[in-house]
Amino acid sequence: MAPGPQNAQEVWRFVVQQAEVGKRLDVVLVARGLGPSRAVYQRWIEEGRIEVDGQVATRRTSLRSGSEVSIRPAPPPPSEALPQAMALAILYEDEDLIVLDKPPGLVVHPACGHPDGTLVNGLLHHASLQGSGDPQRPGIVHRLDKDTSGVMVVAKTPSAHEGLVAQFQVHSIERRYLAIASGKPPPQKTFDTFHARHPRDRKRFTSRVQTGRRALTHMSVIEPLLDAALVECRLETGRTHQIRVHLAEAGHAIVGDPLYGGAGQSARVREVASELGRQALHAAVLGFHHPRSGEFLRFEQSPPADFARALERLRPLPSI
Repeated sequence: MAPGPQNAQEVWRFVVQQAEVGKRLDVVLVARGLGPSRAVYQRWIEEGRIEVDGQVATRRTSLRSGSEVSIRPAPPPPSEALPQAMALAILYEDEDLIVLDKPPGLVVHPACGHPDGTLVNGLLHHASLQGSGDPQRPGIVHRLDKDTSGVMVVAKTPSAHEGLVAQFQVHSIERRYLAIASGKPPPQKTFDTFHARHPRDRKRFTSRVQTGRRALTHMSVIEPLLDAALVECRLETGRTHQIRVHLAEAGHAIVGDPLYGGAGQSARVREVASELGRQALHAAVLGFHHPRSGEFLRFEQSPPADFARALERLRPLPSI
């Protein structure tokens, strides 16, 4: 295999040898000795930057002798996120953690295309964060999509970060989201599926796969609307785009979802979605045990004004 490229536009390629068959993809990549760590390769797999025989790879992709592996390395991030003054809606703070209400439109941490102006930049101006060891994601325990609003927790110390991450890993965190789902979803439904990167579109995820990570969402209708419904989604797992994928692939895409919103929505729903300009998804409840004291903390926050307006526009007129 040739030396690594000097910029992110180039691609690394190699052919799988017989001795590599049956091994984990990330293990094989590290053994190739090109420099990136196993954690970096795992992140690139999650980001859809690695393909095997032209198909987006997962950590469980089987390697066959003679298969071609192609890698599109991520551009190197800035050395570290810098503090920037920003108004933050802080719900709770102590020496270990911060709980806040993230507004829609705010990116959580610096990444390609968003070098600054993120929640992390604002948090670093507000407090010292020493949580994750990643200079681009200090203190970040979990993430909300840019256009998803709602309650988040951020660690201020390594021990708090470790304790919170452990709770997310065993799925003991209480997470409830509100969403405006298109169509007429059933009163209740549990989605228990595999979840993986879409094989043809690396920006998307899908549950229509035979292998992947487990994704478990409990959905219930709170209020029927015109050609839509206000639903609550309780998460047991927290995969990327999990709620958006489950609802969309069940035929009830979240109103305003630019990535998973499908055809077949009514004119009224399309009009409300256009006005909203984002997916109608809000992290309403977050509950967890404090990593130091063990006390159970629970935070609940109403959706922002744009979500409330969309909801009102889809409510039927009262009978006279």
